[in-house]
Amino acid sequence: MKKKYTTLFILSLFSIIFSCNDLEEDLRGVYSFNSEMEGKRISHRILLDKNYLIETQFTEDSNEFILTRGGFYVYKDNTINILFEFNSNYENDKLKNVIYDNKKFWKKISKEKKALDGKWLMGGRVTEDGEIRRDTNRPRKTMKLLLDGYFQWIAFNVETFKFSGSGGGTYEAEKGNYIEKIDFFSRDNSKVGIKLEFNFIEKDDDWYHKGFSSKGKPMHEIWIKRK
Repeated sequence: MKKKYTTLFILSLFSIIFSCNDLEEDLRGVYSFNSEMEGKRISHRILLDKNYLIETQFTEDSNEFILTRGGFYVYKDNTINILFEFNSNYENDKLKNVIYDNKKFWKKISKEKKALDGKWLMGGRVTEDGEIRRDTNRPRKTMKLLLDGYFQWIAFNVETFKFSGSGGGTYEAEKGNYIEKIDFFSRDNSKVGIKLEFNFIEKDDDWYHKGFSSKGKPMHEIWIKRK
C-alpha cells in the first residue's frame, strides 16, 4: 500500500546535493545516500548524465518503492535547477521543478561505462509482420536511462504528468548479451532481486532488445536513442 510523505520531508530530501572539487567539470555519474524516516532506512539513488537527473527512493530491506522523479537540468553557480518530466509523488506535492543548492556529499557508486549507456525511448516492436514503430515525440513516453552499470525505466506523460510505473537496478551488456538485476519496481516489489536476460543489437540509434519480460512474456522491443 502506498504511503503519503509530506511535502516538507520531500523538499528537505531534494535540497540535498553533493559538492566536490571537480563538480563543475563533471556531474555525470551514479550516486547514493541513505536517510531514515519512521524507523525505515531509505535508499536514494541518483542517475545523473550530462543533462538529465533521476532520483529514486526505495527501501532495501522491505523492497518498498517510495518515489521517483526526474528531468532535464541546468547547472550554474554551483546549483542544479531541474525541470521535472515526471514525478511519481506529484498528486501529493505538486512539484514540477526543484533547485539543488545545499552542499552535502553523496557517495559515487558508478561502475565502468558499458555498452548501451544513454537515454532511450521506447520506439516500437518487432512482430511476425515486421517492425511496428511508434512516435517518440508524443506526450506518453517510456524511457530507459542506462548509466555506468545502472538502469532505470520510467513510463510517464509530459503533458498530464501522469506516472505509470518505474523499475531499475544494475545491468551488464557485452557481446550481444544484456542482463538486468532488479533493485526496485513500483508495480510489483516481489520482482526485486530477479535477473532478466536478453539479447541485444545496436544499429545506429536503434537498440533491438529481445527476451522475456518480468511476467515471462516474450518481447522484442525497439528503443531509440534520446539526444
